[in-house]
Amino acid sequence: MNQKFQDFMRKYSGKQMAVAVSGGVDSMCLLYWLHEIGANVVCLHVNHKLRAQADAETEYVKTVCEKLNITCRIFYWDGEKPVNGLEAAAREARYQMMTDFCHENNIEYLLTAHQSDDQIETFLMNLSRGSGLYGLAAMLPESERNGVKILRPLLEVSREEIRKYCDDNNIKYFVDSMNSDEHYTRVKIRKNRHLLNDELGISDARILLAIQNLSRTREWMDKYIASRVEMVIRSWGAMFVASFLFDEAEEIRLKFLGTLIQKIGGNNYQVRLNSLQKALSNLQSDCKFTLGHCTVRRLNDRILIVPEGKRTSFRKRHEKRK
Repeated sequence: MNQKFQDFMRKYSGKQMAVAVSGGVDSMCLLYWLHEIGANVVCLHVNHKLRAQADAETEYVKTVCEKLNITCRIFYWDGEKPVNGLEAAAREARYQMMTDFCHENNIEYLLTAHQSDDQIETFLMNLSRGSGLYGLAAMLPESERNGVKILRPLLEVSREEIRKYCDDNNIKYFVDSMNSDEHYTRVKIRKNRHLLNDELGISDARILLAIQNLSRTREWMDKYIASRVEMVIRSWGAMFVASFLFDEAEEIRLKFLGTLIQKIGGNNYQVRLNSLQKALSNLQSDCKFTLGHCTVRRLNDRILIVPEGKRTSFRKRHEKRK
């Protein structure tokens, strides 16, 4: 068993947790390692009904959990599936079902099996898109989604080590055919990533080091942004003087505005960077627009953000804060 995994999990010893298990090599390894350390976990498996082997995966995960004496809950993604954006919709449905279960059962933590190769691929995908600090910092070991804390204890464990563990211990796992479909950017990166090391000498270790350095800066910014958001956000939305936003550096302006819109609009993700940049440009003067299920308005030196459809009266909001 990997020592970094054990070190990560030590602080959660004795806590009840849920673990997402698909039946693939990463999640099967995670399930067995959690069993080995005696973690208090319930297994959550989502059958999206999208592949021929989906039912076989479900039965296998149930069988393994019975063998390990781990409670297993199965969820099915029913109803019509979107023609476009199927992968994103499936991911959203999966997280929604799992986090709903966590809320219903007072489970604070949900573990996923993202590992270091996933981390590198995410970094390179975001690099290709021209992402800023938050995209290049890739996935955090600890984050939050739908009010549940998401833990990724394998981010410093390689896919090679995970596969070797499963193979050496005769642990069966399923291989998703999408993992070899080069129509997907992630798969293209996975198959050609070795060229960075072979041709340019940029090793995986160096990329992971860069991600760790960026993550430290991101953690500082997260704390700073959270403190600024807490100063202005209310149950009905947020209101602040324009200088509270524009006196900051542009990267902080973007993140501050994006965080407010995400929280007030009730969104899982922040709106796209280009939309935030356009919003900042509009807010240089009096304006009113909608973004991320919010209405954003500037009048003179004040900015107001409320859920879309709510009234945008500055006077009444000001009176309520007195």
